[in-house]
Amino acid sequence: MKSLGCALGAALFSVLMINQPALAEEPTPGYNTKIPEGLLTPDKYPTRVGDIEFFDGIPKPATAEALYNHLDYIRGVQTFLNGMPAASMEAIRRSQVVDGKTQSNRILIFDDLMDSNPLFLTGNTDTVYLSTILDLKADGPTVIEVPPGTGPGTVNDAFFRFVVDTGPPGPDAGKGGKYLILPPDYDGDLDPSVGGMEAEVDGETYFVAKSPSWVNWYIARGFLKDGKPEFSSKLFRDGIKVYPLSQKDNPPEMVFENGSRQPINTIHSTDFNFFKELNSVIQREPVGMLDPELRGLFASIGIEKDKPFAPDLRMKNILIKAAEVGNATARTLLWYERNPDDFLYDGSYWKIGFPGGNYQFLREDGKGGRDLDGRTEFFYFATVNTPAMTKKLVGKGSQYAWGALDANGDYLDGSKTYKLNLPKDPPAKKFTSIVLYDPQTRSQLQTDQPFPSYNSEKHKDKVKYNEDGSLDLYFGPEPPEGFEDNWIQTVPGKGFFTILRLYSPTEAWFDKTWRPGDIEPVE
Repeated sequence: MKSLGCALGAALFSVLMINQPALAEEPTPGYNTKIPEGLLTPDKYPTRVGDIEFFDGIPKPATAEALYNHLDYIRGVQTFLNGMPAASMEAIRRSQVVDGKTQSNRILIFDDLMDSNPLFLTGNTDTVYLSTILDLKADGPTVIEVPPGTGPGTVNDAFFRFVVDTGPPGPDAGKGGKYLILPPDYDGDLDPSVGGMEAEVDGETYFVAKSPSWVNWYIARGFLKDGKPEFSSKLFRDGIKVYPLSQKDNPPEMVFENGSRQPINTIHSTDFNFFKELNSVIQREPVGMLDPELRGLFASIGIEKDKPFAPDLRMKNILIKAAEVGNATARTLLWYERNPDDFLYDGSYWKIGFPGGNYQFLREDGKGGRDLDGRTEFFYFATVNTPAMTKKLVGKGSQYAWGALDANGDYLDGSKTYKLNLPKDPPAKKFTSIVLYDPQTRSQLQTDQPFPSYNSEKHKDKVKYNEDGSLDLYFGPEPPEGFEDNWIQTVPGKGFFTILRLYSPTEAWFDKTWRPGDIEPVE
């Protein structure tokens, strides 16, 4: 034991001797010991906020004021970027308010298709849209009756999250059925997962889904028949029913309003009013709709449940600037992608229609967290959130690609002429379409053509094909001679972008054996 004690003592002495230089370092001035430099704050240094000054690590009053202003500004920008799904849904809800309220049995239907008059984020010209707002707080559990043969439909909550699909990608698989949407305060025996479940309620079979919000949006699309919308228009008007479950024995009469050619605005603001729109959502919806992290972010700029949003002049001026930069940031994310995974092909500027390829905007199934930039990018230019857009559903559903840059990586200029080649046999059982959009409104480009688009079914007997069966489309202010029917008009002095849609895509789209040409400038 004595020899062991001697050995331990010798070892300890050795350690102390080895570390003696460190123990002997000169103390930091004002301290008894050496303080690591990384722990100390200099008295003054330059930043993006300006020169900031401290007394022994204590911010001077002017520095504290500048940094609080900067913090409010940062959180204003982040609120704009992260609150966009809610503000976008609120704008859609407001577009369907009649006499101060929405009614689920009041349906907006585009009997004659969507033209360029409505302001609607990247709406298409190729399907009959049907749209209604569900108010689960007023109506309680709500039924949607979907007739057989409809196109894809989706219910999204007030934060634009997926609740359930209807039609071919939904549990009815295109055969039709009754859907029951439960409100957030439902506490009965039904416990559906996201996407719904089949269950019997009061002796009837429903596809049941539960939403975390009071307000929900139901949108469905009907396909053209022989290139015309009449079939789906009639199918919706005769077959769609929406009513509270409590009124199933005597449901209210359906009211249909034609939205075609109407100057409807469904798009959120990009100025200070954005924050007012977001506040409306926060005040109306249950606290549990959003997680504490997001609620805390919004509350940090004064948007908090059951409290008035009343920023003083200082804060309002900060939020005005925050909205300007938030808007500019969203546009940058949209046009200049820096995530290589969001491009469809190597060496091409075609981008996938759903940034990140995950309807929850999760990176690597959540290991990489939430793709915040992808979520902002998507909701700045699009609506409808469904896993059907991200899954490989051969022969059903729809797929998208969008082009905002030409083959040289330059933005598209309406003063110039471009050519897009679509190879023979596009991989879509239903149809393929190309629509041009306005970069300001992200809605259809308004020109002398009310439908700024090409549709492979509607126009198959009008366009001129190449000898190899491929098709050249031209975008420009004037039609190329001999290709007037292959031309979509643009506006000099304005930009544009385009979306390629494939309905009921085939395997050749997913394995990329078919791919569109790049958008080529024509000299």
